[in-house]
Amino acid sequence: MIGSARLCQTVIVTGGARGIGAETARLLATSGLNVMIADIRDDEGQALSDELAGRAAYCHLDVTCEQDWHSVVAQSERLFGHVDGLFNNAGVLAHGGVEDCQPEQFRRVIDVNLAGMFLGIRAVVPAMRNAGGGMIVNTSSIAGLQGYAGLAAYATSKWGIRGLTKCAALDLARDYIRVVSLHPGPIKTAMTQSMPADVVAGQPLPRFGEPIEVARMVRFLFTEASYSTGCEFVVDGGALTGEILPLQPNLPGL
Repeated sequence: MIGSARLCQTVIVTGGARGIGAETARLLATSGLNVMIADIRDDEGQALSDELAGRAAYCHLDVTCEQDWHSVVAQSERLFGHVDGLFNNAGVLAHGGVEDCQPEQFRRVIDVNLAGMFLGIRAVVPAMRNAGGGMIVNTSSIAGLQGYAGLAAYATSKWGIRGLTKCAALDLARDYIRVVSLHPGPIKTAMTQSMPADVVAGQPLPRFGEPIEVARMVRFLFTEASYSTGCEFVVDGGALTGEILPLQPNLPGL
């Protein structure tokens, strides 16, 4: 505890069976935190829990189901004594612009990516109050900081997460619960495996990021970021900074 900010000891990680979620669960557990891995991929989630035996457990979670959320929180409290961290990370991707994306597809993305996080925050707040405070990290994207053609539903959900984060940070500040948003760029996961290599060619760091690089930021947020709330943390290889263009000596000023 530093001042009024609690540094976390027990974290629920949603979407924890693979990708960024799994790498974060692994890093937090090996760093001494208790981790509840929550996902709909039961076999993969349980396997990871077994790998991290003693520091982790697994619980099925459909983030759109309010009862599932209450079960995850209750099981975490029962196993670990308290809950003071939530990595609100589960999400889905759908391609399609405003004309191509079907209404039911749009609603599904919003339901999982945005409403699911809202349900998670509501479910975990009483446990965090009982613990004396805590921290919530909501996974948005750099698509929550700028627009993207062909990603109408996804980008809308990620912008919504950013707004939800700021509102929750204000609403929960008096309970010593901090809330921040995380904005990864192109990270090497199942969600991005179909992206061509040239997507990152113009970035200052011209490669896809690794899940462990995001996980290290999340560990910092839960264990060190005692004076941060309501703000954005970006892990994007400089993608938002701008594109590095090839030098063209025949053009003035280059």
